[in-house]
Amino acid sequence: MAEPGFGQMLERHRRELHVHCYRMLGSFTDAEDLVQETFLRAWRNRDRRQPGSNLRAWLYRIATNACTDVIRSRRRQVAAPASAPGTPAPARPAPGIPAEVPWLQPYPDALLDQIPDREADPETVTVARETIELTFIAAIQSLPPRQRAVVLLCAALGWTAAETAATLETTPAAVNSALQRARAVLRERLPRDRSDWTARPLTAAEQETLRRFIEVHERGDAAAAKAMMCADIVATMPPSPSVYRGRPAMQELLEVAFSPDGMGEWRLVPTAANRLPAAASYLCRPGDTRFRAFKIDVLRVRGGQVAETTTFGSSLFGAFGLPEVLPAGRD
Repeated sequence: MAEPGFGQMLERHRRELHVHCYRMLGSFTDAEDLVQETFLRAWRNRDRRQPGSNLRAWLYRIATNACTDVIRSRRRQVAAPASAPGTPAPARPAPGIPAEVPWLQPYPDALLDQIPDREADPETVTVARETIELTFIAAIQSLPPRQRAVVLLCAALGWTAAETAATLETTPAAVNSALQRARAVLRERLPRDRSDWTARPLTAAEQETLRRFIEVHERGDAAAAKAMMCADIVATMPPSPSVYRGRPAMQELLEVAFSPDGMGEWRLVPTAANRLPAAASYLCRPGDTRFRAFKIDVLRVRGGQVAETTTFGSSLFGAFGLPEVLPAGRD
């Protein structure tokens, strides 16, 4: 018989399992489905779990296997949207950047904050932050599912090879071998400078850059927006495979967004995703009376300027706790 309150016991692990599935799959919405699948499998097999065994490790095994089934069975074929007339020719993505993963979605920091740090070791906390960063999430999608799981259990959760082996029903030697192969791939796909992809608590400089980003966009100042970009800025827009590099490539995009007879009026709301500053944009099109959810820009800041933007659609405004519509007037 299952112990009383089994459903409540599962719920206590929902958020961390969701983050694990997100790391495995790179998609917030897919992770939602996989957590539900994990709980369904756990409920169906609750009487087969050994009494006194580690529930958390058991759930991670189920979640990892469920994600592995999806990775192995799914053939993701996402057609690239056509570029708008007059936009600059995009470059092809380099390994490890978000444009290489068309199904990639952001993860709200507010939800990440719901997971308590189980380890006091600062290095463990730092690694947990690194492994939620967009560049890492994009890079790890290139790994086979078993290597992906080993990296996440050992690195993100800080489990030993023996603990990981028990969860994945393999041997510590196999875990160490998979980890070695995975790390070799990630070294090639992640930027050499760790600071270029390592997530950390938002700094005052990042918050100020985000404030200026919002200000110049709300007043439709294309010149100011361009001036606060790094000369080598990189912009991606999953699911499009397009990559825009450098200020010249961004010029026409800014002109389309901010032209007087163009898209309309913008209003931006500060937020945070994957431990990076972000802005949720609402657009009031000509003739409309309300600002409607349009996109989320996740920023990487370097030296007080925007070094990288990853732009997502409006499908996850609810997950970020953001309304779909804002009134035209300001309170």
